[in-house]
Amino acid sequence: MREDSVKVIGAGFGRTGTRSLKAALELLGYGPCYHMASVIAEPYRVRQWLDVGEGRSRDWEEVFRGFQSAVDWPASAYWRELAAHYPDAKVVLTVRDPGRWYDSVRETIFRSALAEQQRLPLRRRVVRRLIAWRAPDFALYPRMARSTVIDRIFEGRVDDRDHVLGVYERHTAEVKAAIPAERLLVFDVRDGWEPLCAFLGVPVPAEPFPQVNERAAWAAKRPRRQLSLILRGR
Repeated sequence: MREDSVKVIGAGFGRTGTRSLKAALELLGYGPCYHMASVIAEPYRVRQWLDVGEGRSRDWEEVFRGFQSAVDWPASAYWRELAAHYPDAKVVLTVRDPGRWYDSVRETIFRSALAEQQRLPLRRRVVRRLIAWRAPDFALYPRMARSTVIDRIFEGRVDDRDHVLGVYERHTAEVKAAIPAERLLVFDVRDGWEPLCAFLGVPVPAEPFPQVNERAAWAAKRPRRQLSLILRGR
């Protein structure tokens, strides 16, 4: 396997501990780790994923250039394609209690997606226009999220709890069925270092396993990010 190739693929949905897994993989030497945060930090990546979601390009080498691992959406929405493209990479399926997962994703990612389906308040429409002017790549983010996650995985029905939970359960079963057992770790981040390090064949670090929970800070981040985009024009 090339040194600059992706060595670990996260197949878990967003809000299943992917931020903690990203931090853990980077501590173990599998960094940098690609995450939705990478897309937000570098908005040109939004256009890359929009091309993927709308079927114009799937240049995985370009998308993941410089990264040794990839977790979270939108990458995990393409776990099957990535597992085939990087046949030597190991796959980590992060899981959590389905009901708790739904509550978390409903209050964060899905809340944003559902807001996009309504007529936005005047203030948000003004902010949206400013972002489109100053950061045109990032202005495509809602469209990218729909094409790679909301519509692709959930058929747009993110307000239907039973449907979403059914998708979650089927996804877990499909990953387990498709990936050979020796290549797959089904991982609850609450279990800490031991199962992850044993799976990757690396020593257990002395420091505690990272526990990153951004649910409380999710809404607070949006105004700061929007202001940065408008002022810096990224």
